Amino acid sequence: MNDFLTLNIHRMRKIFASLMSLFVVSGVFAQIDKGKMQVSDYSKSYYFTTILKEINAYKVVNKSNSQFVMDMSGKTFPTNKSEYRSIWHNKPVSQGRTGCCWCFSTTAMLESDIYRQYNKQVKLSEMYIVYWEYVEKAREYVKTRGTSNFAEGSESNAVMRMMKKYGAVPESAFSGMLQGQKVHDHETLFAEMDTYLKNVKASSAWNETEVLSTIQSILNHYLGTPPTSFDVEGKNYTPATFLSDYLRLKPDDYVDILSYKQQPYNAKVEYEVPDNWWHSKDYYNVDLDMFMHAFKKAVLDGYPVTIGGDVSEGSFSTDLQVAVVPAYDIPSNNIDENARQFRFSNGTTSDDHGMQVVGIKETKDGVWYLIKDSGSGSRNNGEANPNFGYYFFHEDYVKLKMMDFSVHKDAVKDVIKLINE
Repeated sequence: MNDFLTLNIHRMRKIFASLMSLFVVSGVFAQIDKGKMQVSDYSKSYYFTTILKEINAYKVVNKSNSQFVMDMSGKTFPTNKSEYRSIWHNKPVSQGRTGCCWCFSTTAMLESDIYRQYNKQVKLSEMYIVYWEYVEKAREYVKTRGTSNFAEGSESNAVMRMMKKYGAVPESAFSGMLQGQKVHDHETLFAEMDTYLKNVKASSAWNETEVLSTIQSILNHYLGTPPTSFDVEGKNYTPATFLSDYLRLKPDDYVDILSYKQQPYNAKVEYEVPDNWWHSKDYYNVDLDMFMHAFKKAVLDGYPVTIGGDVSEGSFSTDLQVAVVPAYDIPSNNIDENARQFRFSNGTTSDDHGMQVVGIKETKDGVWYLIKDSGSGSRNNGEANPNFGYYFFHEDYVKLKMMDFSVHKDAVKDVIKLINE
């Protein structure tokens, strides 16, 4: 094998030398064509049309995405939105490929609450809040020397926390998408920030000013630079004055209600999940009966609500856009604080997703809630579907799988009074 290779190398050298000689001689008689550049579409090459296509097809065939789910064939559910007693809300907005449901759901809730209080329809920028949330996460990462959680997720009260510090802006002033971009996509954005911070940790380069400057540079590249002033209805605002003077929102007016047994009831506690990365201890923890009473009363009274919890159950159907609890999982009468805590403790209930509650319907089979969603699952049936961007939750699903909700404090005066006592 080696002798054969050596022989062929010598032959190639001779051929190459001959060609070079020919090139030099021919150059004496004619000027070589300088040529020009053109665009070549390599997507039509064999690699893309055949090799890569077959590789991806093999991956799809051999990768199982199947799971056991509830058989809902033959069942009917109250999925007519017009039959729900609902509040004003902007149409559902997609969060694209981001982990920012916490911001989309809470921003939507605040938009509805601005209408409730002032009869004013506004569309706020989610990405303005997300931008500064990433900056604050990076700040905490430096402060804790890389032990705090730096991820895409967060909690509903992070929106109020960022508004208190950085104000708010309308969607028209900062969309968080670059020219020509139609869908939010943070995959590369987050990967760059995450890699950078890991390198900071590995090299112990804990210069906060430098780190935050770099993080903002990455954010500016992918989201754009947040505005410091803008015009709304012919008047100039800063993010701070837009929040206080135009929106007239008071972030401290919103509270978070929680129900789990691992913390004392009737007390303010920490919600012990990774997305509560700043370890907020401002959650009003109440027993499950009070939680469900306060939640239902708030929706019936017309208050916008953001709710968060688990959406990974086999009885959470993105095809029918409904969420129920089947008897084979647990009978309705057996859903209590112990069943709820058991699932949270063993990880089958997790802090997956945040959504806005915009309506309610009472039936002989129990109470149903109309849910406005920013995730992709509620859009599986296409834009022509009248329920595009919505879900329908049975109260049992809320009782078993939804862990907390955010709402204006006036909606839950009984809870606040109970805990303040």
